[in-house]
Amino acid sequence: MPTRKLTDLFVERVKPARGRVEYFDAAYPALALRVTEKGAKSWCVFYRFRGRLRRFTIGAYPALKPAQARREATAALDRVRQGVDPAEEKRARRDQRSPEHETFGAVARDYLELHHKRNSRESTFSVVKHDFKKHAIAKWDKRPLASITRRDVIDLIDGIVQRGAEVQANRTLARVRAFFNWAIAKDRLAVSPAAGIKLPTQERERDRVLSDDELRWLLRACDEVGWPFGSFAKLLLLTAQRRDEVARMERAELDLATCTWTIPGERAKNGRLHEVQLSQQAIDVLQSLPQVSDRFVLTTDADKPIAGFSEAKRRLDKAMTKAAVDVAIPHWTFHDLRRTAATGMARLNFPPHVVDKVLNHASGKIRGVARVYNRFEYRDERRAALEAWGRYVTELVEPKSANVVALRGGVR
Repeated sequence: MPTRKLTDLFVERVKPARGRVEYFDAAYPALALRVTEKGAKSWCVFYRFRGRLRRFTIGAYPALKPAQARREATAALDRVRQGVDPAEEKRARRDQRSPEHETFGAVARDYLELHHKRNSRESTFSVVKHDFKKHAIAKWDKRPLASITRRDVIDLIDGIVQRGAEVQANRTLARVRAFFNWAIAKDRLAVSPAAGIKLPTQERERDRVLSDDELRWLLRACDEVGWPFGSFAKLLLLTAQRRDEVARMERAELDLATCTWTIPGERAKNGRLHEVQLSQQAIDVLQSLPQVSDRFVLTTDADKPIAGFSEAKRRLDKAMTKAAVDVAIPHWTFHDLRRTAATGMARLNFPPHVVDKVLNHASGKIRGVARVYNRFEYRDERRAALEAWGRYVTELVEPKSANVVALRGGVR
């Protein structure tokens, strides 16, 4: 029974030997990687239950990577400490299963609650759960999991593409594929119907930046649409933060006395706490909002943050077209407002490393050794950048000075 440090590289490269070999993890002694003579790899955890040594198979590699296998082993040993034998529990669960209970919807809900919710930030889990309900569960809810075919997956993804949501099709395929891999690892499915299906769309890095005229029309549209999505779009533009971070803003995160908004690490995309310096224009928007909830800043029912971004975007587009008076406006997204703000601050002569700090980019312009040693947060410079940008945006619709340098054109 050899002991090895079960790294991603070792597990990937370990070759089959004669017979069956179990490699125990040097960092987690109860965990072992079993490699068969034919090269199949699976994870198992060893434990004593009522005086007897037991082995519990967690799942297969590569569906389960080493880090996830350790988390699953920890969960299994927690069950042992609670007086439950996970191997017997799994056997009883398997015996009780029937096609009626093993529907796609039932297993998908298990995946979301038992796996994704544990291993994702709240904002990411919310997006994935919404995507599953809207697309996969809506189509296959009551169907037996094993009846889902490769053709079914292709039809689902093609249908999303035909609606014009090509990037959404890519995201849905990736999420469905991850679900089927989890189901295999949990011994609830033999073969993934999503295996080998290519992403339907080659994604290109977007470079859309709204021009001054488009920003002017957008601000008028925001006033026409009003609460909550007009205010939401203004905050996206004025803070340069991500869509879900703004939408899920909480009152406890705001300190209007110091004009700061602190996004906790569990809500930030890169997992790092981020302090946003609020301009006076952003403060004005926040102070104008009705207090519907003691928790969420942008909510209509007090229980959850705003959603329905597609319909909100259509309303803003309609109002912008009305403001533009017969001028065709190229397609833009809410994320493009973040890029527009970053471009605007750069054109107002704020350096790239300051703009990167505003955006909370994990890897910005300062890299390598310099990034290791440079821990300065540039708070004053970030505040100056956002305040200058806020003034610029305001003067697009309320001109007060001829000293503002126009941001002409916008990259299309």
